[in-house]
Amino acid sequence: MPALLLSVSPAFADDKPAAQTQDKTQDKPSIAELEKAAAAAKAAYDDAVKAESAAKAALEAAQSDTSPLAVAAKTAKTAAAEAAAAKGDADQAVIDAQAAVDTLPETATEEEKAAAATELTEAKTAAETAKETKAAADAAAVEAVDAWDDELVAAARKLGQAQKATKEALADKTAADEALAKAKEEGGEDGEDCVPEARLTTVVTGLPSTVVAGTKVDFKLRVTNGTDKTMDKVLPFAYVHATDRSGLKSTDDLVHLQWSSASSSKWKTVDNKHYMDAISPLKAGAHADIKMRLKVDASAPAGNGVTFVAGDYFNDNGTCGGNPDLEGYEFLIAAAGSRPGKVDDAKPSTTKPNTSDVKTQSSASRPVSGSLAATGSSSAMPQLALASGAAMAIGGGAVFLVRRRKAGTRA
Repeated sequence: MPALLLSVSPAFADDKPAAQTQDKTQDKPSIAELEKAAAAAKAAYDDAVKAESAAKAALEAAQSDTSPLAVAAKTAKTAAAEAAAAKGDADQAVIDAQAAVDTLPETATEEEKAAAATELTEAKTAAETAKETKAAADAAAVEAVDAWDDELVAAARKLGQAQKATKEALADKTAADEALAKAKEEGGEDGEDCVPEARLTTVVTGLPSTVVAGTKVDFKLRVTNGTDKTMDKVLPFAYVHATDRSGLKSTDDLVHLQWSSASSSKWKTVDNKHYMDAISPLKAGAHADIKMRLKVDASAPAGNGVTFVAGDYFNDNGTCGGNPDLEGYEFLIAAAGSRPGKVDDAKPSTTKPNTSDVKTQSSASRPVSGSLAATGSSSAMPQLALASGAAMAIGGGAVFLVRRRKAGTRA
């Protein structure tokens, strides 16, 4: 299967009232986040180039006279031509037999008349058979030629889609590279840094490996502080992305990720504008469970999906950090009405996001003071949104969006 194509995510939007909008200098993503986004954009562009090359090769193969459908079309047309010639001979035989009957002399015997009549009857029967054979051969030829034409049209369409996707992937890569270069130029690496912390873990349990369109499934996200120090504020992150089976078409608008706190039964949306509340605080060795729900619209086609999870922490003394990588849990989307039976839980992908070596994060990534848990939302990040419009392949022949959220808080 050729590498498939990426989909471009919309930019984040900040819909908070003007009086509550944060200082945008606090909304800047860290250098590490921008580096991850740039690496993801490059991987997505490389995949798009490979997909375009594969689509071009497929079209060239389909156009070849030696392709199976081309050979079948040629064979069918030859058979039709032979059937047409045979019908012509049979029709002429009828004409000749009729002429023989018409020109019998008056002196012809009964035996001669009977023989001429028999020859005419047999000629007409053979001509009718030849007519039917020609009609069948003509239909077979049309069907074979149409099949070849359909293959050529489909291959050409896929190449066009691949070329468009490559162009979009290059634009994403350019934007990500420019965002990273600008951040470095502005001195984003100066000052105190956030650091990667692998002991802050995010684990999904109970998410089925197959979800049927038109249903919803509940699962759990467990955030664990595996360090020996309290984290004053932990920001859990989750994102879902899906495509159809081809991987060429994003179906993000048909999948919906929600969360609910332990103290509330109300489900809230997790998307570009709405994130999960902060966990404040998360003590050393402790964990917090977040109820999650994935809903797939009934109109969603069969395809592939992935739920990414991660977490960041921010302490009152200014220290901060987070997961070095996103954890991706892949699942299949079955068409509405399917009965997949008992399925296992989705497991973390064995294919990790292709990111560059993790570097310490910039102090520009820290949130302003205040409690995110009290606000229930985070600020927008135009620069990170621009950079992380890229996607990466996470196995299963699908292409999935990577967006690592860096959340600030209101004062």
